[in-house]
Amino acid sequence: MQDIIARLRAGKKNDEGFTLIELLVVVVIIGVLVAIAVPVYLNYRQGAADKSAQSDVRGAISAIEQFYTENGNKYPTTKLTEDNADGNKPSLKMSTAADAKVITLSDKTELTYVPGTGADLGTYKICATNSGGSGKVYLYDSKAGGSVKEAAAGVKVDNCAV
Repeated sequence: MQDIIARLRAGKKNDEGFTLIELLVVVVIIGVLVAIAVPVYLNYRQGAADKSAQSDVRGAISAIEQFYTENGNKYPTTKLTEDNADGNKPSLKMSTAADAKVITLSDKTELTYVPGTGADLGTYKICATNSGGSGKVYLYDSKAGGSVKEAAAGVKVDNCAV
């Protein structure tokens, strides 16, 4: 019996654990991985916010075109008004009527609809940006058609003009 106890005590002397150097190496490796991962994660978040602004512009185009077909081939003639009646999601109303079409926006997205005037009557522009994103403004111009594009430098989201 004492022979077994002596062997157990001898075995415990060999279990000394990790050295301080080994622990420091592990901490440094974890620090390097975190330093790489955090900027990548923040870029993904900004990219997702930018994509939500682009998506909101595409949704607004669909709603405005639906408004056009349901209202005698006329686009909304005034800037859209904010409607946060439900208190949860920001949205824009296309008219004051009870059956007004509503464009629901993503969180932190600011969208502006500007109807065409003068020679551009019957056209419109939509601009959007997301404050959680990179600050890019996305523009759709119905006169040019095509897809939603990143606006040129100097375009402001509040009026879709330089």
